[in-house]
Amino acid sequence: MKYISLVLKGIAMGAANVIPGVSGGTMALITGIFERLIDAIKSFNMHAIKLLFSFKLKELAKYIDLYFLVAVFGGIAVAIITLARLFDYLFTNYPVYIWAYFFGLVLASVYFVGKTVSTWKTGVVITFIIGTTIAVIISVMNPATENSGILYLLLCGVVAICSMILPGLSGSFVLILMGNYQLVMIDAVNDRNLEILIPVGIGAVLGLLAFSHILSWVFKRYRDQTISLLTGFILGSLSVLWPWQKLIFMKDAAGEIILKKGEPIVIKYERILPEAFNSEVIYAILFAIAGIISIWAIEKAAEIKS
Repeated sequence: MKYISLVLKGIAMGAANVIPGVSGGTMALITGIFERLIDAIKSFNMHAIKLLFSFKLKELAKYIDLYFLVAVFGGIAVAIITLARLFDYLFTNYPVYIWAYFFGLVLASVYFVGKTVSTWKTGVVITFIIGTTIAVIISVMNPATENSGILYLLLCGVVAICSMILPGLSGSFVLILMGNYQLVMIDAVNDRNLEILIPVGIGAVLGLLAFSHILSWVFKRYRDQTISLLTGFILGSLSVLWPWQKLIFMKDAAGEIILKKGEPIVIKYERILPEAFNSEVIYAILFAIAGIISIWAIEKAAEIKS
């Protein structure tokens, strides 16, 4: 049951990482596995290599928390592979409702993550404001154009994985800003395109190993400041998830929309207000409430298991 629980938490992280604006790190923090996950990842060091080449496999498995990692990353992989196609369909056919659900989910995350701060002192409040500001600035940046170059894909893997394990910073949204969300998270995953996935995966592994050491060191020494910064990231990312968005496409000098591989190129997302208080707005509010309830249920389940 313990490992089934870890797989489910991994699935929650994987599902979050597929969604632009939602962070798998937020799920890890809410479900209580964030610090253990970072510690396990950073254990891949020279001592682990020595244990491997000495064939001390039982000691190695214990040292790197292998079964924990297999369960969590197995759940993440299952979610990414199975949900990529589903989310592609939902975002195409029900964009307002799916964005509303995740808006409520992330909104509730601000409270549940923020409440783990032991004392809200001046320094903690300042880091919270800094985190919020950074996330808002990132959210209003214009996306780059798609790039399938190997070095750029490696960079996408490094940047995206660091964002994915940071609560409040969405790896998928960072991929949107880098212009490669559709290429990597939708097309390559659905088509099992290894020419795209392998460079991104290599970058992700390298970035994860390096970044986990930094994050673990900071988290242990400045826990409250780190959590408040991450809470700010989560709050600032809410603007990305506003349900009513208008896509702005790249145009040529004549004002015609530029197509790439038959698809228009998105340069930014313009947040708008709904035209009227109609059934769509009511359903969106209900989906947002469902998102809030989902996070509450996840939090309560984590408390029971702990």
